[in-house]
Amino acid sequence: MKLTLYERVERIIVKYIKVLEKQVTPEASFVDDLGVDSLDMVEFIMDIGEEFGVNAIILIDDEEKLKTMGDVVEYLRTKLPSNE
Repeated sequence: MKLTLYERVERIIVKYIKVLEKQVTPEASFVDDLGVDSLDMVEFIMDIGEEFGVNAIILIDDEEKLKTMGDVVEYLRTKLPSNE
C-alpha cells in the first residue's frame, strides 16, 4: 500500500520528535503541540528534503511558513509533481 504524502511526513516527524502518531494532526503546531526545538526542526527539514527530493536549503529558507503538519503537507504539494 502506497503511503499518502501526509503519512510520509507524519512518519518523519514521529521519528525525530518521538511523539505518538495520534498526537500528530494537520493542525498540530511543531513548537506548541509537539515540542519541536530548532535542532529537531532542522533535522526534520533535512529528512523531508531527502525523502521528497526537495532542496533542503529552500526548505530551510521557507521554514517560517512551516508551523504545522498541514503547512508542511501543503507546502510539499506545491513543490512536488502531482503523482507524489
